[in-house]
Amino acid sequence: MTGRPVIVTRPAREAARWVSDLRAAGIDAVALPLIVIEPATDIESLRAAWRQLSDYAALMFVSATAVEHFFQYRGAADSLAGCRFWATGPGTKRALLRAGVPSDSIDAPPPEATRFDSEALWERVHAQVSNGVRVLIVRGGDEAGRPAGRDWLANEIDAAGGHRDTVVAYRRLPPSLDVVQHRLAMDGAEGRAIWLFSSSEAIANLQRAMPGVQWHAASAVATHARIGEAARGAGFGALRVCTPLLDALVASIESLA
Repeated sequence: MTGRPVIVTRPAREAARWVSDLRAAGIDAVALPLIVIEPATDIESLRAAWRQLSDYAALMFVSATAVEHFFQYRGAADSLAGCRFWATGPGTKRALLRAGVPSDSIDAPPPEATRFDSEALWERVHAQVSNGVRVLIVRGGDEAGRPAGRDWLANEIDAAGGHRDTVVAYRRLPPSLDVVQHRLAMDGAEGRAIWLFSSSEAIANLQRAMPGVQWHAASAVATHARIGEAARGAGFGALRVCTPLLDALVASIESLA
């Protein structure tokens, strides 16, 4: 096991899987979810999306969580035939496979990709979009249920002449840290643990949860350059950026340990 524990900041369900995988790889890991996942408030929009699925050439999922929450509303008669399913990374692709989507209906960056994001996905799928082609983006929302997150891929669809709709499948809320979690966060702030960030939103939530804390003594691994920039902006000292694949995560963590 590594000398310093690794604080996994993903939402609780995903964090549990990451902690298990890291421990199996010899990394001492503990979960501290910095994003709380709650159900969407507009359930009728999700049901309507399923009824209208045949209107779309493709569905784009921003995360595994988006897949899991969207597929909760699939009816027994809802068919997946004729639709492409876009995934930004391996976790989202695995979620689609678990949901019953055939592998040959899924488009995602290849496993050897150097990044997993909307830009890498668009490189794979842009030829599918032309004038009038409809795409449904399945994403998270804020506490009020409004769509939240980057609009980069949506803008690319617009620029290609496509038509895109958005449905909010779940909500992302900031956490309320209890005493034990606050103590763990202070360990991370003071360099006694290594942070693992897979979302810039998690960094922002951490700063709001711990106002006035300085992060220059903290070490972090970020799973995307954009998240690394957010960590630098927050003042984190030692930083590594890598893909969210287990081997890359372990190597980056060990380089800080």
